[in-house]
Amino acid sequence: MRWRPVAGGSINGAYEFALDGHRYFVKCNKADRLDMFEAEAEGLRELGLKGSLRVPGVYAVGHNESHAWMILEWIDKGEADEAVSVRFGEQLARMHAVTANAFGWHRDNTIGVTPQPNDWTVSWTEFWSRRRLGFQIELSRENGLGSPLYERGMELLEVLPLLLHGHDPVPSLLHGDLWGGNWFADRAGRPVIFDPAVYYGDREADLAMTELFGGFSRAFYQAYAHVWPLDEGYAVRKQVYNLYHILNHANLFGGGYVDQARRMMERLVAECR
Repeated sequence: MRWRPVAGGSINGAYEFALDGHRYFVKCNKADRLDMFEAEAEGLRELGLKGSLRVPGVYAVGHNESHAWMILEWIDKGEADEAVSVRFGEQLARMHAVTANAFGWHRDNTIGVTPQPNDWTVSWTEFWSRRRLGFQIELSRENGLGSPLYERGMELLEVLPLLLHGHDPVPSLLHGDLWGGNWFADRAGRPVIFDPAVYYGDREADLAMTELFGGFSRAFYQAYAHVWPLDEGYAVRKQVYNLYHILNHANLFGGGYVDQARRMMERLVAECR
């Protein structure tokens, strides 16, 4: 039996665990984070059962008095070349073609360690206003991030129907936290996604986040568009969707993210004038 700390544990402890010739990836945190791991495990199973991309298998979720943990399949990394990027774009588009009858999910989960409410909602605009931006804006007030941020947030929520007017997306199966650090290629050249914040929403929300911090090639976007082209107006909507993640970073880390979120809100409100 062997334990070894590995990279990738900014929120959780991350370890390689070897036993009887088998290797496992183990995430651990405080015992009160059990629900977070249970929701993540359900999200991985949802993506694995219904999606077209590879995800790590879930072996166990558990806890004791001091710690909660999740034991996952260990997957060796390979080279993420252009062929992998093309495969990733195509498979993500096919995953987004898996749909539900409403926006949300059957349970709440987390985005990072922030609660993410997923109550089923028929209207996409209402879902994004109440379950995503509105929740984070209210959280910013509770966290004391300042009245300018909160006031700009209230202004934005008023004009949000105008920003999303005429856009009628289907509720697609989403990874929910798809930045460059949450995927890699396995040794067979298959893209692998992990650390999800799963729900059913506008597919553009996943794509928008891929642009937020970089890490995705031109071949990826071309391959996605070949399977399912983007709708007109995406350039504005992606700012609406990425604001959610910047607000979450502001609530988690403060600092420059607070001003960045406020400036994004001001630009979006100006789009409606």
